[in-house]
Amino acid sequence: MCLLDEVLDWSAQRIRCRTATHRAPDNPLRSHGRLGIACGIEYAAQAMALHGALAGGAANGAANGAVDGPVAGSPRVGLLAGVRDVRFFVLRLDDIESDLICEVTHLAGDSLTALYEFALRDRDRSLLSGRASVILDAGGRLKYE
Repeated sequence: MCLLDEVLDWSAQRIRCRTATHRAPDNPLRSHGRLGIACGIEYAAQAMALHGALAGGAANGAANGAVDGPVAGSPRVGLLAGVRDVRFFVLRLDDIESDLICEVTHLAGDSLTALYEFALRDRDRSLLSGRASVILDAGGRLKYE
């Protein structure tokens, strides 16, 4: 499931993505025809994963902000361990008419963990914000099934 449509820009510390998938009637996160605001955390998690892949590729020689081919190295499995200070400013995402902008900023981390701040916005306002802790695959101990 890929919810993000486009990377607008990225650096070693942050990424900004755009999406229109919140309006899709077949969005896999919809329940009873609606897409609740808490689903925005999944949008942010996908942006974090994409940032990790791009930033990891940049560390392995890709140019900052542009990747000509697949990111070097194997993707690392990550587990969203927790979210904090989450603030919801609307109830739903499916009734937002404009595209969504998801921005995540890497605040701290090491080879085993990452701490991100995230925000989801539409054209005019904040929809969701918070922080997330991610545990990264340490020596292949995390398995994705």
